[in-house]
Amino acid sequence: MKTTQPIRRTLCSTACALVASAALFPMGSLVYAQTAYPTKPIKLVVGFPPGGSNDMVARIISVPLGEILGQQVIVENKPGASGVLGSNSVSKSSPDGYTLLLSSASPLVIAPHLLPKKPFEVTKDFVAIGTLGSTPEAIAVGSSMQVKDFRDFMEQAKTKSITVSSSGNGGLPHLTIELLKQASANQITHVPYKGAGPAVSDTLAGHVNAVTMDLPALITFIRDGKLKALAVTSDKRVDFLPDVPTAQEQGLPSFSAVNWFGVFAPASTSQAVVDKIHDALNKVVKDPKVSEQLKRVAVVPQTSASPKEFAAFVAKENERWGRVARESGASMD
Repeated sequence: MKTTQPIRRTLCSTACALVASAALFPMGSLVYAQTAYPTKPIKLVVGFPPGGSNDMVARIISVPLGEILGQQVIVENKPGASGVLGSNSVSKSSPDGYTLLLSSASPLVIAPHLLPKKPFEVTKDFVAIGTLGSTPEAIAVGSSMQVKDFRDFMEQAKTKSITVSSSGNGGLPHLTIELLKQASANQITHVPYKGAGPAVSDTLAGHVNAVTMDLPALITFIRDGKLKALAVTSDKRVDFLPDVPTAQEQGLPSFSAVNWFGVFAPASTSQAVVDKIHDALNKVVKDPKVSEQLKRVAVVPQTSASPKEFAAFVAKENERWGRVARESGASMD
């Protein structure tokens, strides 16, 4: 009987502590999510087939990212419609941090502007987490086209029709060609293929005059001398091809088309989870081994100071390429 009151007091104290703890840290709170996440493998969706630049970057960063987060990061390819199908699936996924998107510019800020109806809005249906790197487009010709340099190429395009292949409608290579068409009085004809492989093959075989694509897809052929690079579309030359001048150096002073790679989550993903992934991505990209792997596939490693900074960049890119799409009249058809 003498022990009843102390036991009651202990039980009451414990219960009060649990209630107070529940009030401060509810199971669904951001604090809980921050400390617990991740507790299971993370899916990293790529909207393109294996072997392309998006897939290369995803597979380079997935293992070290998983090591930092403490859970496996599984790359899942969901190709279709220039990356739009995979991107759309992520936008409709649960915002719990377990389904992420690795994307370049094309599926998010270009292709949607070329469709009759936008499947999503990048600034509303996604949370921009962080950037990984960038790469320019390369404009190259096969041995069948006799051309001295990019200036000569553009001069020829003023007097005769020149065919330029790409990996398909709706991507950055497509709109890069549209910009070239505007600069050459529309004497350039875009020939879209279903993927980089067929586009390069037909350029090498002489069925089309030239090819425009992300540098990672072309750099091996350029280094082997099978394709002649006329220009890169960045603001300055790239270390991977230091002898190849920019389009800006060769008569098009404002010509710029640079692809970037970043990671996104569905809208409404908690800020705590977003920040955790962002910090992990920055550690991955800054790792010398990862940085060297990215450079090897012609991607310039880059990080963002914060998710907010990356989101502002994506919003500007969306506005810019939306304007180019409207002015060019290009479509996914």
